[in-house]
Amino acid sequence: MSTESIEASFLSIFALISFFIFLIVSKYSHKIKGGVLLDKDFLKPQAFHDIPVTRSGGIAAVTSLSVFFVIYFLLYSKILYEYIFISYSMFLVGFLDDLKINIKPFRRLIIMVFLLFIFIYVLPIEIFNIDIPFLIPLMSNNIFSSIFVLLCFLFVINGANLIDGFNGLLAINLIIINIILTYINMNNGNIEFSILIISQIIILLSFLLFNFPSAKIFLGDSGAYLFGSLISLNTIITNNLNPKISSFFFCTLLFYLFFEVFFSFFRKIIQRKSPIYPDNKHLHMLSFYKISSTCGKNKGNYLNSIIINLFYLILIIPGLYLANDPETSRYWFFIMLLIYLVIYSRLYRLTKN
Repeated sequence: MSTESIEASFLSIFALISFFIFLIVSKYSHKIKGGVLLDKDFLKPQAFHDIPVTRSGGIAAVTSLSVFFVIYFLLYSKILYEYIFISYSMFLVGFLDDLKINIKPFRRLIIMVFLLFIFIYVLPIEIFNIDIPFLIPLMSNNIFSSIFVLLCFLFVINGANLIDGFNGLLAINLIIINIILTYINMNNGNIEFSILIISQIIILLSFLLFNFPSAKIFLGDSGAYLFGSLISLNTIITNNLNPKISSFFFCTLLFYLFFEVFFSFFRKIIQRKSPIYPDNKHLHMLSFYKISSTCGKNKGNYLNSIIINLFYLILIIPGLYLANDPETSRYWFFIMLLIYLVIYSRLYRLTKN
């Protein structure tokens, strides 16, 4: 049997295992500690559901991921230390919040910074391919390089947690990103790494079956932090394995995740709000208010996810064609940020009242 057939067989088996893990977790997780994982807070700014839903998607996802790590070891005799340490630690940080253990946002951020910096510096995790001239000499310094990579992780992880409020919004966005990363790696012969990304697509699709269009399960903070760390690693490694691809393309690919955090931080400061506490003025919330005003709250929930991700995909496709041209990729990246600001400004005015 060829190597490709063996890999395909393992992935098929893994897809079935992942589906049943999500099925079991969605059915029985509400019994954990008397329903501590049930999301019953309907009054928080990012709540758009009216019945209790279990926030156990992270448990199912990390269990599925653990199964895949075993399969990966059987296939390639390799242990994915960077994925194991970073994704598991971020899952645990988020899981504390899912268990309703009250850790203030600033303290949680400090814990994330500490754990991420240690792993990034020790493993180490580096970005080799970068198109910003003044950063190139600075990246040779281990401390500066680790801090830069740390910021990349923080923006993407918190961005994943920020947009995880509507059925399918985060999951579909991550599936699109991972499919594009798989396409890039497959085209350049990085088959082994592509298998790792495909496994994450399988996990996300399994989750989506129980979350979209109606939700029987949420990712929770643990799932959002888990997948935020995974997508960060996937993108950094893809960037390193494919030096002909402009690093600005990868900024374009992740712009929705990280720019939501970046823009919201400064927006809240200007509005004299705490930048680390949630509000209901994010792009995906404003678009939901506009959509639900015409088609209702329940339908608006999943339609919002479809429309945002469809628009995101339309903007990403030109960037993919420009990926080998650093200068044009840079221009397209800033054009996308401008488009975001124009859309946000328009939605803000429309929903202000």
